[in-house]
Order: sequence, then structure tokens, then C-alpha cells
Amino acid sequence: MIAVKHRHLPLLFTSCWLAACQPAAEPDRSPTSAPQAVAGAAPQPAALATVQVQNPSSFARPDQLISLALSDLGLKERPVASSLWSGGTELPTQWLDTDLDGQADQLLVLSQLAAAEHQQWQLTPQSSGLSPTSRVQAEISIKEGGEWQGKVYKGGQFVNVQQVTPPAHYTDHSEYIRYEGPGIESDKVGYRIYLDWRNGFDIFGNSTGKPVLHQVGLDGYSSYHEMQPWGMDLLKVGKSLGAGGFGYWDGKQALGVAKVSGHTATVLDNGPLLARQRIQYHNWQIAGKTVNVDSKLSITAGSRLLRNQLSLSEPLDNLVIGLVKLPDTKVLTGTLESSGHQYTYLATYGAQSLNKDKLGMALLFKQGQLDQLTEDDHSHLAVMKLIAGKQLDYYLLAAWQGEPGGIQNEQQFVDYLQQQVELLTRPPRIQLENPATTAAVQQPLTAQRALFWAKAMADAEMQRQVPDYVWGGWDHERQRPTTFEYTTGLLLQAIDDLNQLQPDPAYQQAVLNTASSFVAEDGTIHSYELEKFNIDSLNSGNLLLRVWQRTGEERYQKALALLREQVRQHPRTENGAFWHKKIYPYQVWLDGVYMGMPFLTRYSSAFEQGASYKEAVHEFEVVAEKLRSPDTGLYFHGWDESKQQRWANQDTGLSPEYWSRGMGWLAMALVDVLEEIPAQHTELRAPLIAQSQQLAAVLQHYADPERHVWYQIPDKAGATGNYLESSASSMFVYFYAKALNLGIIDPAYRSFTVQSYQGLLNEFVLLDAKGQAHLTNMVQVAGLSAGRDGSYDYYMNEPVIRNDAKGMGPFIMASVQLAKLLGQPK
Repeated sequence: MIAVKHRHLPLLFTSCWLAACQPAAEPDRSPTSAPQAVAGAAPQPAALATVQVQNPSSFARPDQLISLALSDLGLKERPVASSLWSGGTELPTQWLDTDLDGQADQLLVLSQLAAAEHQQWQLTPQSSGLSPTSRVQAEISIKEGGEWQGKVYKGGQFVNVQQVTPPAHYTDHSEYIRYEGPGIESDKVGYRIYLDWRNGFDIFGNSTGKPVLHQVGLDGYSSYHEMQPWGMDLLKVGKSLGAGGFGYWDGKQALGVAKVSGHTATVLDNGPLLARQRIQYHNWQIAGKTVNVDSKLSITAGSRLLRNQLSLSEPLDNLVIGLVKLPDTKVLTGTLESSGHQYTYLATYGAQSLNKDKLGMALLFKQGQLDQLTEDDHSHLAVMKLIAGKQLDYYLLAAWQGEPGGIQNEQQFVDYLQQQVELLTRPPRIQLENPATTAAVQQPLTAQRALFWAKAMADAEMQRQVPDYVWGGWDHERQRPTTFEYTTGLLLQAIDDLNQLQPDPAYQQAVLNTASSFVAEDGTIHSYELEKFNIDSLNSGNLLLRVWQRTGEERYQKALALLREQVRQHPRTENGAFWHKKIYPYQVWLDGVYMGMPFLTRYSSAFEQGASYKEAVHEFEVVAEKLRSPDTGLYFHGWDESKQQRWANQDTGLSPEYWSRGMGWLAMALVDVLEEIPAQHTELRAPLIAQSQQLAAVLQHYADPERHVWYQIPDKAGATGNYLESSASSMFVYFYAKALNLGIIDPAYRSFTVQSYQGLLNEFVLLDAKGQAHLTNMVQVAGLSAGRDGSYDYYMNEPVIRNDAKGMGPFIMASVQLAKLLGQPK
């Protein structure tokens, strides 16, 4: 049985099929001016939203596609009329339904960004009536009006459809689907995916600079193997995975997605800026499993990259992606020593097209998802690690010498690939403003208002993440099962801080649920291993300590004693500072001071009558001696006592840059430990107070003078790609507010602290269309290790996300401390 869904065809393509396939004239797309106010005319309506966009690269980004969530724009549904303006120019846009529920939820914007350029856009409730030129295309074309003769379809004419499920007897060369599968293209290049046992990915070279698929294969299956006015089929796929197909690695060879019960192909979007298709592979028999595969393919205007988002119904190890092996080609690889979040590539280049001219092909993927590079007789291969064994998101591309202005040699191809790596790794920096958010953050800042924001963030996290922080849950930020680590304790401690000022049974229960899920009756902590000597693990001990103080349950005391034993055995530098982890020997990071010292101090108060206070204070003294710059007063992220790490300065052992969140961890640790050590211990407290006062003066100097928050790299405010970062800024506000509450810094910092908290609201808080609060523009993670060299580029390349516990926790804590500073509400 053949399942077919027809779609309304654009006039351009319909007329081409019915006539002689001459390219139709494109509509004019010259820049237009934004509506201007005229004297005596009705006032222009207020903008629906404002968008700040920054190109974080030192090279231009032509045809940069940016996706804006409808909800982030403050809109519950797509406006009846709207247009997006940059100055006096209307930007090309396309609405997209990403979750396939029939309603648009994303606004796609095609921008032209000069190197390091900042732009401001406004979404207005007006429509110019203009439509962007269609620069992409997706199509499925099958024959109708003929008949099956065995496995070949004879007669009939090709008709475009929205969806097709070929009959069970369909196979290669059946002459039923035009060019043997779905096609998808930009104005640079086209791709076709064989909808049969081969599952090969093939390439159509485009010599016109316009979409051409509607011209391809109308006369059968032979003409496109030779040069045509539009271009030609470029690749001999054979038994390989072609130009980026996927399969299964059995240890010796790649097995294609061949043994399936059938395929369903669907056109989801057909431009003008993005085309998208879906191919469903039903009941793939592989590795003793039956797996359904959902592949969503998309391409954007002006780009060669085809994105493939794979979702599997069952976990599967050893999924492989590959490029065909051809003679006279060179294999190229990007760096394999980089952050796991950074993209890299496997590529080939040479005279490997069917026309014997130069062709480059590449697979681009996150370095952290690569298991190994290998090959078999037919393909160069990358064996991948899937998220939860079920999800993979990667890109493939082809660059043909015959394109208009195409890449002509290997060096140009390598340079191009490096740019693509940066484009994927370092997307544009975006800041959104909508009227609801603006109105909310501009309300007078009082103690009650600070608690309002603490509760808004906490309640949002209670829906988004907190229920999954329990043992056996799922860490959405890291895309892996939850473990006993610092982020778990950080967010729940923040919610508990709020609960102490504004009690809520839901908060209390969430804290108890999380702690009790990790601690067994015998005191064992699920997923915790003392022998790893990971100082990060100690932070969640603070949460267990709070629960023990309230419940008195023996299992928590046993678990706390286990963590305390780690401190006793933890390896240290010669001067007594704690290694960050066993796998990071001789290294002291600023992060580790917060992870370990507040726990040690609090444990010592509860069980040791303060016997370990001096040990905790010593860690701060070593950090001040080794990591603080005498020139700036800022702290470097890490110090390697052995001076053996690649990131370490061979003279000092220090990492290359200051990192704001690293200093944020240190700042929070200072006030948390000072809060715990009683005032009578004046000698122990003195160096920490002095360190806090010095840090307060330095941080004030490096805050942005207009927006009163801090940059990712604090001393390089004007450098390309640098951005105002929310987690560190929240940590610094927490430090100032708590230091003021403790009386350890000058009261003159009060106005600066309030100003900086308002800066958090102005710069980073976003209320979506449902009123749910988000904290934006936070770096996901940063560290120092193989592939994480601590350079400026490294910090710029780490993902910028929202709502991670490393930012949400400190923001809630800062809000609570500010409420205390401003006076608890009645």
C-alpha cells in the first residue's frame, strides 16, 4: 500500500514541471525602510520585542540564520502581522513549527553580520507584505498514472507530494521516486537520500546559485549523471555511507540501515530560509534489536551544511556516520583535543567528483560525542556516542569546485571548515527584551521584590529541573543520569535559603526528596566514589548536613562522615592545598575552594568543635599566594604545582586567563566560610576578611560601568566574542550582599550592590509568554584539562545557555541576601 499526502506547490516550481523547466524570475528583495513617524500621523505601535545580536567572531557571518522562540518574544501565538527590522532594513524571516503541533513556535531570521558587529532588531506588529526570496527547497516527487511491473514503475508522470511511504517491494532503481529519494537543498548545494536499502547520502552540485531540484531527473535517471545547465550528480556512493549517511559499526565494517520494514518521508518545511524533511526508518533490525529511527534533515539559505537530528527508539551503541572512500583524495580531521562541546570534523578533499573536479566533503560533530575514527573498505568513519544511547545531532556538507565562487583548493577548504567549526561552536550572542519582562524588572527594588525574583526562579526550576535531580533522574543540562555532584546541592541549597525566609512546603519536600534519594540506610551515597577524590562532590554534603540537622537521621551522619573521610585522604600540593581531582593531579582551581571549604568548615562546626577551621582557612591563603595577580588583583582560574599541564605557564604554573565564574566560586566561598567561623576566632578570620575586602575593591573596578555586571573574561571587556555573563555576576552580587550582611566590607558598597542586582535583572532575566522566569547568558561549563587550554578562545567557545543550576542557584542566593540587606518584609 502506498501512503501519499499531496501538498500545495509553489507556483514557481509547479510551472517549471508543467513547462520547459526554465528558471523563473525571482521576486525583488531589495532592502526596505522601516515605517517612519510622520507629523500629524497616528503614532507607530510599540515594538513586540527587541533583540540584541552580537557576532562573536572576527570574521563576517553572511547569511547567519538565528532562531527566536515565540515564547521568549513574549508572544503566545504567531502575530497576525509582524515584521523584523534592523535599523531601516526589514530582515527576511520565516515562522517554524519545531514541535510539529501545528502552531508556529520559532521565528527564523536571516541576518548579515560584519565581523564582531552588534545589531539591534525590533519586531513590530506590522507587515510590509514582502516575502523573502526562496533560497532553499525540500521535495519528494513520485510517479502517478503508471503501474508497477515487478519492482519497476512504468509510465506515469512525476508529481510532488508532502509525504510518501513506498510499497514493500520498492527498491533501488525502481523508477518510482524521482532521483531515488527525498531531495533537500540550499542555493549552494543539494542532497538526496536514497529511500531504499542503501540509505546512501548523495550530492547534487549546483552551478546556478539558486535552488534547482525541481529541474532534476524529470526525464528519468540518466541525465543528471552528466553535466547539465544547473549542475550534476557529483558522487559515486556504491556500498558506502555516501556523503554523511549513518549506520552501525560492528567492529569491522559499517552496516547501513538496510533491514527495515519500510520508510516514511515527509516534507516538513519548504523555505524560504529553511527547508526541513523527516525520514522515519521503521523496525531496523540491527545488533539483535528492533529500532525505529527518526531523522530530521534541515538546510538553511546560503549554507552548505545539512543538519541531521537522529532519534532512536532504543539505545544503540556504535552508531556510525561516514564518507565514501574514493581514490585521489586526502583525509582531513579537525582537532581532537578540544572541549567536548566544541565541534570538529572528519573530511575528504580531492578530485573525487564524477566530473573529476575538486570536491570536499565533511562530517561535523561535537568532539565529546566522538568515540573513535576508523574506516572500512568503503567509508571513512566516525563512531559516535549518543545521548542516552538514543540521540545524535550532526552536520554534513559538500563543497564543489563548480559552484559559483566555489572553493578551489585544499587550503581554502580547510579554512572554510575551520570557520564552520567556529560558526557551530560559537553561535551569535543574543539578548531578548519583551514588554512584560521590561515592566517587571523596572519595578522599584525592595526586599519583597528581591524575594519575588528568588521565588520566580525557584518556582520555575521546581517545574523544569528539580524533580529530576533525585537519584535515578535525568540531568537535563548535562544530558545524562543525575549523580551526586555539586550542581545538585547548589540549586537545592539555594531553594532551602529561600525557604528559610519564605517557607513553602514544596521547597522543603524537594530538599528532602533529593537528599533522601541519594543516601541509603547504611549511609552509602549513590553514585559517589571516595577513591575518585573529586572535590566537587563535597559541595552537596552541605545539603546533607542541613537535612541531618533537621531530621537527625543516622544515615545522613554516616554519609557526612564518608565525605569527611575524603577530605582526610584527599591528595594535596606540597603547601597543603587540595588537588582538584585525582585525575587532575597537583592542580588547584578556584572552583574547588567553594566545593570543599564551606563543607569542611560546616562539618567541623557540627562535629569537631571547629577543629578544622584552620585547615579551611589555609586553602584560601594558598590560593591568594599562588593564584592572585599582583598586577590586577584578579585571580587566575588554576595553578599547576608541577607545571606539566599544557595550559600551565612554565614559570608560574598558572592558567592563561582570569575567568569570572572561577572568581565567583572563590567569592562565595569566602563569605560562606566567614559566616561559619565564630567572631571570637579573630586571627583565623583576619586573612579571609582582608581577602574579601581586597576582592570587593577589585571586582567593583572590573564591573561594566553602565550595566553593572561582569564579563566572562573580566579584564577584556571589548574583545571580540566576550559577553556579560550571568552566573558569575550572580555570584559576585551574592558575595557583596552577604559580605555587607556579615559586616566584613565597607557599608559604602551597599549602593553598588543594589545597582549590580538591578543589573542582573536588566541584563539576564527573561519572562516568557507564560510568565515563567529564565536566567540567560551563562556559560555552561569551563575547566582546565586536555582540550581545555584555558585560552581566551577556549572560554569563548564554551556553550552559552540559560537556567543552569550554576547560575540559577547563585541568583536565588543573591536575591535572598539582597532581601536581607534591604530589610526583611513584614
